[in-house]
Amino acid sequence: MLSKILSCATIGIEAHIIEVETDISNGLPVYTLVGLPETAVKESRERVKAAVCNSGYAFPDDRITVNLAPAGIKKTGTGFDLPIAIGILTATEVISQETALQYLILGELSLDGRVKPVNGSLLMAIAAKNAGYKGVIVSEKNCKEAGVIEGINVYPVKTLREAVDFLRGALAIERKKTDVKNLFKNDEEYRIDFSEVAGQEHAKRAVEVAASGGHNVLMIGPPGSGKTMIAKRIKTILPPLTFEEAIETTKIFSILGLLSEHEPLVTRRPFRAPHHTISDAGLIGGGKIPKPGEVSLAQNGILFLDEFCEYKKHVLEVMRQPLEDGYVTISRAYSTITYPSSFMLVAAMNPCPCGFFTDPKHECKCAPIQISRYRSKISGPLLDRIDIHIEVPAVPYKDLLKKRSAESSAKIMQRVIKARNIQSERFARTTIYNNAQMQSRHIKKCCELDRNSLSLLEAAIDKLGLSARAYNRILKVARTIADLEKSENILANHIAEAIQYRNLDRPSEMF
Repeated sequence: MLSKILSCATIGIEAHIIEVETDISNGLPVYTLVGLPETAVKESRERVKAAVCNSGYAFPDDRITVNLAPAGIKKTGTGFDLPIAIGILTATEVISQETALQYLILGELSLDGRVKPVNGSLLMAIAAKNAGYKGVIVSEKNCKEAGVIEGINVYPVKTLREAVDFLRGALAIERKKTDVKNLFKNDEEYRIDFSEVAGQEHAKRAVEVAASGGHNVLMIGPPGSGKTMIAKRIKTILPPLTFEEAIETTKIFSILGLLSEHEPLVTRRPFRAPHHTISDAGLIGGGKIPKPGEVSLAQNGILFLDEFCEYKKHVLEVMRQPLEDGYVTISRAYSTITYPSSFMLVAAMNPCPCGFFTDPKHECKCAPIQISRYRSKISGPLLDRIDIHIEVPAVPYKDLLKKRSAESSAKIMQRVIKARNIQSERFARTTIYNNAQMQSRHIKKCCELDRNSLSLLEAAIDKLGLSARAYNRILKVARTIADLEKSENILANHIAEAIQYRNLDRPSEMF
């Protein structure tokens, strides 16, 4: 007796349809599982046997062979429990083979037959829709996540018996659909706001420019100057996530099991702030079977690295590729996987080990060699990939006493959205979404300069010794400043402001 059930396995952020083939033949009672399963999949034997028996069905006392095809794909996780159990019951003719092949099935089984949630149900729903299947059968706690996808029927089950009765036609299960519009509508307001930031008008202007064009930004200043406070509020001025962006981000959270039953879709731009003791694998991703790291979890959002110079140098250097390309490729013996990593880097650092090098009211006790060694953790190539680096001085006492609150995040966001809309129209027929993602051909087309702007930029390059990459960054930032002012052309004042945002390119005496 032979049966075939359909399930899926996730590789990176893509789901691949897996055929769970079950053959039951005469012979000694032996259970064999093949098809490149990892340990958790191999252990399914005992869970499946107990679940089948405790659900009131007879477990075959014969030779059972289960093949997970294609065999070249590594099978991980516990989601194959339910399809294996359904496959065994189909092979024993408890369930019709024809009916079972209409669905993709995924779920972990407990010993008493309950169906537990697993990671990756969103990806399976996308795969089922693309392949044209009738629907998916998942755990009740996974149904909202899978139900986010339009055009696919999602059937939640609590137990193995429910799944069997549904496939036999003895039980009607209501299809579940997640109200995506309601998820976005019910999104609560942020508890923090830019109106709470006293002073620092120059820094707030810089982060507004950064948010408008998706530019990376580095803030340098003494302790207590408000760097972290400003960084945490950047997310409050970014444009809302589109549904497509939300799906991209949710895929990564889904495969790591970071979604809750009540929040099946990431509706806000992620804000990831790993501690400076993080490893390179934690930041970029890794493991025997590569998993995404913080740069991928920050997809379409913000990666905030506080105390930038405290991170290990080799950890910072591995960010070069994702900052430049918008994706990261992780190679291991078992596989090579590419994860998206299109994020906005926001970093904050002190100007020296003690923190008071630029503070006029506190004496810096660091020797020049200490300051040089401290800053050398940030290499030139990495610094070139950061579009904006600005100084955030200590806040004057009089600014703290001002009773009139500063401009709110909502007002700043409106300007950011208008600038992003201009960029969306400009790049409508391309694969990029903001000025920070422009390549050389886009820069040549969209960043033409007049004579005055060219002269100013040439003088700055000669004086500061800027690299070709820094030159392109200035043009990108200037294009964003022009967009904020609704200017079709980049003017000399736009170039001048963009140059001011390259603090670390200046000689040390100027900084």
